[in-house]
Amino acid sequence: MSKQFDKSKIEKGVKEILEAVGADLKRKDIATTPKRVAQMYEEILDGQFRKADDELEVILEQTHDEIILLKGIPLYSLCEHHLLPFVGKAHVAYIPDKRITGLSKIARVVDVLSKRLQVQERLATEIADVVMKKLKPKGVMVVIEAEHLCMSMRGVKKPGTLTTTSVVRGVFRTNQKTRQEALSLISS
Repeated sequence: MSKQFDKSKIEKGVKEILEAVGADLKRKDIATTPKRVAQMYEEILDGQFRKADDELEVILEQTHDEIILLKGIPLYSLCEHHLLPFVGKAHVAYIPDKRITGLSKIARVVDVLSKRLQVQERLATEIADVVMKKLKPKGVMVVIEAEHLCMSMRGVKKPGTLTTTSVVRGVFRTNQKTRQEALSLISS
C-alpha cells in the first residue's frame, strides 16, 4: 500500500466521529472500531494509488471482430459525496481491432477503478477510457447498474433504486445496430 494512505489519521478521525455521536470509546466493542475502520478503508480504497491501465495488457493479436462482453461484473465503491457505498454490476463490451486481453483483466480494471472515492458516472467513463487506450478497439460500451446507499439509507430513503449509467465509444456510438446488439446481450 502506498505511503500516502495514513491509517493513523483515519483512526484519529473515526475516534472523533464516534465521540461526536456520543459513543463510549471505553466500551470493549467500540474501543477498536477506529483501527478496524482504518483497515477497512485501506482495503476498499486500495485502487486510490494503483493505475488501472497496469491491469490491462494485450495478450493476443486476433482477427476476432465481434462483440466481447463481460456481463455482471460485481462492483463495490464508495461515493465521494457521503462516504457511503454503492453496489452493483458493470457490463463491459468491446469489439477488438486485432488486440484482445484476458477476460479477468477487464474485471481487474473495474475492481481497481471502483476501489476509489468515486461517482458512478466517472467510474463508467474511466473504465471505457482505459479499455480504449490500452486495447484500441473498434468500440467499447460500459453500462453500470448500482444501488447507492446514500439514496437508500438517507435523504429520499428509496432502497432498491438502481442508477444506470452508460458510456459508448467508437462503433457503439456511431452504429445503432451494434449498440442495440450489445444492449440486447446485456439485458438477456
